[in-house]
Formats: sequence, structure tokens, C-alpha cells
Amino acid sequence: MGALRRKLLVKHEIWRLVTSPWLHAGMFSLIINLSGVIFIGLQLEREFGSLRIGMIYLCSGFTGSLMSALFVQDIPEVGSSGALFGLLGAMLSGLIRNWKFYSDKFTALVVLCLAATINFSLGVLPHVDNFSNVGGFVSGFLLGFVLFFDPRLEQVPLNKKGLFEYKEKSSMKLMNFKQKLDKPVLRSISLVLFALIVTGCVVAVLHGENLNNQCSWCHYVNCIPSERWSCNVKASLPCEVRKTANQSILTCKSNGKSRVYTFTNLSEARIRDLCSEICY
Repeated sequence: MGALRRKLLVKHEIWRLVTSPWLHAGMFSLIINLSGVIFIGLQLEREFGSLRIGMIYLCSGFTGSLMSALFVQDIPEVGSSGALFGLLGAMLSGLIRNWKFYSDKFTALVVLCLAATINFSLGVLPHVDNFSNVGGFVSGFLLGFVLFFDPRLEQVPLNKKGLFEYKEKSSMKLMNFKQKLDKPVLRSISLVLFALIVTGCVVAVLHGENLNNQCSWCHYVNCIPSERWSCNVKASLPCEVRKTANQSILTCKSNGKSRVYTFTNLSEARIRDLCSEICY
């Protein structure tokens, strides 16, 4: 349906890099992600405008998808929370850059950490990709330094309470505030780093790199085995397979139908073909 999967990327289905960030792994994942995007996104949008927040959201989602493609195995993975982590990363860079000028900075940090912890915890479940979260966060963090240079303070009410509350403002303070925010060296370095990361990931993906070969423990970042689910690639088979001395019994997981075959030397590809006949 558009999720990332190793064998499909090998077949050059690169379009999945664009579709994966828009997919969710179930209703619970959808509710958590959209709640975070609405809550964090509206706060940032009010301060920095729709255009800049939209750019960060889209770029972070795509960068997260690139990062995911470097680690994805042969099970479907979706990365919708990568764009949300991009907003969280941008929020953090905005706080760091404007630290002295926020009056409620610690509340914003608590909200940021809480949202990141909840969504990263969801990422250890099957089919929810934590590597896209990491890539999205790094992308948003760097782009926040690039784009959060001129807050629209005139559109933030003086008495507004919330995550992004400024100290008392005046026209002179506002002018000094904007001057201090304009840091071209920091913006340039962040933009170069972002461009290098995206370019490196694109080249690696096009060459079919699998970073799991260089990192034997990295798959635990994406899925932690449990009694309630499995991170094994073979668990994605739609059927349960039981073998006797001279028979193979295939049972469809979705509808419970079973069928007996009088041979045992079944390859995984053949099992998938037989399961498709039983399940559909």
C-alpha cells in the first residue's frame, strides 16, 4: 500500500519514500500522531507562519523516510511520525536559539520530551519505524536553526499563555530581539549539514545500502521482541505452518481456514503463494 520494505526497494520502487510518511500503523498510531501534529504544529505555526512550518514538516517526513530505508528489513514499515519528530526537533532548536527570550521555556521542554517519549515508545512496535523518527528529528532540528530567524511576534498576544510565551515586549526590545536572532553563520552551517545528510542518504538508498549489515544491534531500536508480537521477518507470513512427517498444514491467520498438503519441502515463496489461495 506504500510502506517501505527491503525487497520492494531493491526492485526500485523508490516512490515508497514519498508515500511511507503519510501512512499510519493503526488507529492508535493515527490518533497519537495527529494529536501531536495539531498541538505542536499550531503553536509553531502561530509564531513562525504556515510556510516555514510546512517546509519543515514535509522535509522532515522525507528525510525520515530516507533514514528508514537504510535500515528497513523485509517487513512493511511506515514512518508517519517522522514529520512530527521534525516539528519536535524544530521546537527544540527554536528554544535553544531564543532561550533568553522565552518566559515559559521549561513547560515547552516538558511537553517536547513527553511527546517524543510517547512516539518513540510506539516505534518499538512492529511496522512503526523509529529510524524515521530519528531522521525526522535531526532534519527538523537543523531546519529550525535555518528558518526560525524572524518570529512573527506582532501576531502573538501580549497576554498569551502557552508553550511559547515571551517576556514583556516593546518596539525597542522587539528590534533588538530580531537582531540577536539573525545568526547567518549558524543558519549557513545548519543548512549545509542538512544538505549533506539528505544527499548522503539519497546516494546510499539508490545504491541499495543496508546498514543493518554494519550494525548488528540497530534493529532493536526499531522493534523490541515481546510475547505479544514478533520482530522476526518470517512473522509477516499470512499463514501458520505446521509440518509432520509427510504433510504440511497451512492455517490462514486472518480467517482460520486450513489446508493440508502432502509435501514438506516448501520454500517461503511457495508458502506465500499457497497462503494467498487460502486467505483470499
